[in-house]
Amino acid sequence: MTNRNKLLVLLASVLALASVAGVVGWSYQADRKNQVQAGKPAVGAGTVSLAPGGAPRIVFRSLKYGPHRDELSSVPADAPDGPRTYSAVKCMRFYAAAGTGICLQSEMGAFQETYNALVLDSSLHVTRRIPLAGIPSRARVSPSGHMAAWTVFVGGDGYAQKTFSTRTSILDTRTGALQPSLEDYAVTKDGKPFHPADANFWGVTFIDDEHFYATLGSGGQTYLIHGNVTTKKATTLRTNLECPSLSPDGTKIAFKKRVPGLPKDLPWRLYVLDLETMREHPVAETRSLDEQVVWSDDNNLVYSLPDYDAHLYTVPVDGSGAPRVLAHDALSPAWIR
Repeated sequence: MTNRNKLLVLLASVLALASVAGVVGWSYQADRKNQVQAGKPAVGAGTVSLAPGGAPRIVFRSLKYGPHRDELSSVPADAPDGPRTYSAVKCMRFYAAAGTGICLQSEMGAFQETYNALVLDSSLHVTRRIPLAGIPSRARVSPSGHMAAWTVFVGGDGYAQKTFSTRTSILDTRTGALQPSLEDYAVTKDGKPFHPADANFWGVTFIDDEHFYATLGSGGQTYLIHGNVTTKKATTLRTNLECPSLSPDGTKIAFKKRVPGLPKDLPWRLYVLDLETMREHPVAETRSLDEQVVWSDDNNLVYSLPDYDAHLYTVPVDGSGAPRVLAHDALSPAWIR
C-alpha cells in the first residue's frame, strides 16, 4: 500500500471514529435530559392554571432535567424554588396575564423544525394556533389578556449580531385579528416619517389593549417606540433601549442597554427608566444579559442569564441590594395572582 493510500485509510478511520463519538455524545446528552437529576427541584403531577385569583403562583418553562423538561410548570409565588407541578405543555417562550397565555412552541417534522404561537386559555387548552416565520425570541400578553405579541428571528440568531432580521406580530386573542408585522406601522422620528429599509422591531410590552412600547433597530442604533394598535402608528421616544418591560404600575420601564467595554456578543447591562422624568439608572446586576425581563412586583425584576442551564434571578429595581437566584432551571416566568 502506498503512503498516499495509507494516509487516506487513516483519515477515513479518524472521520469514522469522530462520527461515532458524535452520535454517542448526542445520544448521551439526549438521554441525560430525560433523566431525573439529583439535587434538583422535585416535579409532580397536578393542575397548572393561568386563572387569576387564589394563592399567587408562578408559571414558567421548567429546564429541570427529566421527563418533564421544557414543560410549563407551576410553583407557589412564596416558594419559587420549591416542588413543581408540571403541565405536559411544552414551550420555548411563554407569558400569561388575566387567564390568557401565549406559548411559542417548536415542532419537529420529518425534515425540519417548525414553530407555532399557541394561545392558551386558563386551563392551558389551545384556543388559537398561528404558524411562525422563524425561531421564537420574545412573548408578551396585555394586562387584560386580550392582546398577545411575539418576536421571532427570521434571519440571524442574536440581537448582538450586526445583521439579523426579526418579525414582531400582534394578535387580538378574542377575535383572532392578526397584525403580522410591525414593519407595516407608520413610524415618526423627530416629527418626520421614518422608514429605514433595515428596520427591525422586537420586544413588545403592552400598556393596555391599544398602546404598547417596543424596540426599533436600524443602522446599528436602537430606539424605544410608542405604538398604537388601532392606528398602526408609532413614534420614537429615545435611543439605546432594547427589550422594554413596563412595570405593573406603568411608571417605569426595565430594559437592556448597550454599554461600552462589554463583550461584543453580550454588550448589555440591565437598566430602569423612570417614564415621568426620563431618567435612567442601572440595577445591581453587573453581568451582561440578553433578556426581556419580568416584573414580579413594582419593586423587583426577574430575568435569566445565558447559562448552560438558565436560572431565574431577581434584583431590586432601585439599584440597591444584589442579584440572587430565585429559581433554578427555569425560564419565561409569569406571575399569576
